[in-house]
Amino acid sequence: MDCGHTRISYNSCRNRHCPKCQGAAARDWLADREAGLLPVGYFHVVFTLPAEIAPIAYQNKAVVYDLLFRTAAETLLTIAADPKHLGATAVLHSWGATMTHHPHVHMIVPGGGISLDGTRWIRCRPGFLLPVRVLSRLFRRLFLATLADAHAAGRLAFFGKIEGLRRRETFAAHLAPLPRQNWYVYTKPPFAGPEAVLAYLARYTHRVAISNSRLIALDERGVTFRYKDYRHDGPARYCTMTLAPDEFIRRFLLHVLPKGFHRIRHYRLLASASCKANTARARELIAAVPSVDPSASSDNPDQMPGAATDHRPPCPCCGGRMIVVEIFERSGAPRGPPPGGPRARTATPGPPRQLHHPPEDAASGAAAALPQGR
Repeated sequence: MDCGHTRISYNSCRNRHCPKCQGAAARDWLADREAGLLPVGYFHVVFTLPAEIAPIAYQNKAVVYDLLFRTAAETLLTIAADPKHLGATAVLHSWGATMTHHPHVHMIVPGGGISLDGTRWIRCRPGFLLPVRVLSRLFRRLFLATLADAHAAGRLAFFGKIEGLRRRETFAAHLAPLPRQNWYVYTKPPFAGPEAVLAYLARYTHRVAISNSRLIALDERGVTFRYKDYRHDGPARYCTMTLAPDEFIRRFLLHVLPKGFHRIRHYRLLASASCKANTARARELIAAVPSVDPSASSDNPDQMPGAATDHRPPCPCCGGRMIVVEIFERSGAPRGPPPGGPRARTATPGPPRQLHHPPEDAASGAAAALPQGR
């Protein structure tokens, strides 16, 4: 039976930084990554840039974020001494809990790799991937060397408060203390399994900074939102913050990426071009039963393999799939349910794109939806 719940589903703006849009794309990404998980232990690795680099990164996002990706991957592959057969999936984050600028890369790494001759799977030690101190020092050296090369090649721009870094001597003096500092590298097995790390990363693969669920209020004081203070445990960890609207917008825009920049990258064993063949070979070597074919998995057990994924949102009341019953135009208003309940109106589902991805000329319209009978 239908529960009769009605809600308004506003059309997507399709922007990859939007806190609301592209939920279906994030779910598809998560399903693909989960289908490719190997039956081995996985490790969660984080490479973080020091605060002295953050202003340079903000003014040179494409260059510095790319260096962060490349040096983090090279660090892992070098220390593992297996540059062809270790794999990693990396996702860029540029924000902290309060949307401040905090560039870092999250990686999920399988605990082992295929041997150089391709005949066996080499496991890492239980509960241990690589020495963190060695990772930190190599990452620090590689990143500073490549950053200095980018500066010498004229690839970096500086303006405002750090305009003086254009001069080679000033830039070198700014970086001089960094080789003596400890750079933060975090690595440990995810306690809840690799699925937990993937689910965490999936929340930020197709948007940035903050989700609508964290927003509490917008009033004369400003924008109030929830955040976690990781310096504390227990109830003290959960806090709220209120920012003036212009400061809230400024912090959000800190994390808008350059056009065409890839926030998600896969390396070596998990590289997109050869991922399926590599993971199949790895499963064969591990002597494990292959994972369920992702094309056969669906919310609907009767769906045929290879059929299109059903992106209709679930009903927040009963869990059934929502169907489109009315589309109203720009500046229009949705009508109330007709007498006799929602079944009195003929439910004519439109194409799924009408609900999630409308044509450009209808981008500001909206769709009303009802749950489908189950």
